[in-house]
Amino acid sequence: MRKQWTKFIGGAAVAVAMTPAHAEIVVGVVTSQTGPVSSIGIPYGRGVNAGYAFANEVGGEKIRMILLEDGSDPSTATKNARKLIEEDKVDILLGTAGTPATSAMVGVATEQRVPMIAFSPVPAVQRLDGTPWAISVPQPPSLMVGVVVDQMHKMGVKNVGFIGFSDAWGDLVYNNLKAAGEPLGMHILTNERYARADTTVTAQILKVVAAKPDGVITGGSGTGGALPYLALAERGYKGPIFGTPALINPDFVRLAGKSAEGLIASTGPIMVLDQLPDEHPNKKIGLAFREAHLKANGVPSNDGFSAYSFDAWLIFIDAAKRALAKAKPGTPEFRGALRQAIYSTSEVVGTHGIYNYRPESHVGTDRRALVLVKLEDGQWKLLK
Repeated sequence: MRKQWTKFIGGAAVAVAMTPAHAEIVVGVVTSQTGPVSSIGIPYGRGVNAGYAFANEVGGEKIRMILLEDGSDPSTATKNARKLIEEDKVDILLGTAGTPATSAMVGVATEQRVPMIAFSPVPAVQRLDGTPWAISVPQPPSLMVGVVVDQMHKMGVKNVGFIGFSDAWGDLVYNNLKAAGEPLGMHILTNERYARADTTVTAQILKVVAAKPDGVITGGSGTGGALPYLALAERGYKGPIFGTPALINPDFVRLAGKSAEGLIASTGPIMVLDQLPDEHPNKKIGLAFREAHLKANGVPSNDGFSAYSFDAWLIFIDAAKRALAKAKPGTPEFRGALRQAIYSTSEVVGTHGIYNYRPESHVGTDRRALVLVKLEDGQWKLLK
């Protein structure tokens, strides 16, 4: 019987034949290749392709990967997760783009007792009988926002304007902005929101500018994250602007253009890999990721999101090595062993950070996973 591995290249699904194997680990992946968050989902798909090119077997067991597209729709992500678990009998789930859809998948994975590695940040993971079944790869929003707030404080920003998505991601950024900023004496003047699919934020930005902030930070992502900066520039706002890793992708830079010049954001070290010293702990694997990305997708990596899904693959591979010593793939015992192994991940070096997971926390990075960058002439420069 022929096995199939479906991979995404440039947003298109391509079937690639694989050699039959006596035993295999089945990985189910959901990404957003179309819709409002596809500017994030397409890189996620490419990062998984790179992961498979980097390691397509573990402990002598072949890996079969099944990728489904959710159209940026949380309900479709939920249906895909159920299909992968109930019909394809996957051993683990990976996905997807956007916090709402990712949280929906986490719920299914927990209910079905299948381990999941989330590409997008989620505020929390459900527990079944006190046991968590999912982790999140990106740096926690508390760190993403916290290091930016520290920089704002150093720059003398006291009165802050905020505008973000009217969903879980916007909530995460706003709540962590308040948590980090208020103890430093910052005043959050506005809490303006907009939908991911909106095409204008003029009304919201009028309120932000009218509040006369010392600086503005946004809680958007991908292409939709460009709207506030475009509107701020149209209104003649000249103050400092800030953001999070959710903006670190070429489509944002292309759409925001000159309006985002000078933007300061936090991001993983992979985004300024060539600016890091050779002894930096993430540089070696970062270079390996670049090579695997080019091999798998035919294009070089130029975003931060594909690196997150590549790191998810590294965490999975590390855990699978240990889980195979306890059970065979395709069994509830293996899924349980894989979950335990994931939650005992220790010092796994990735492109964005060094990962450690424990049952008490679904996030695995620390301050080592973030640097500050500044957008200058359309290029992200390490802020020293």
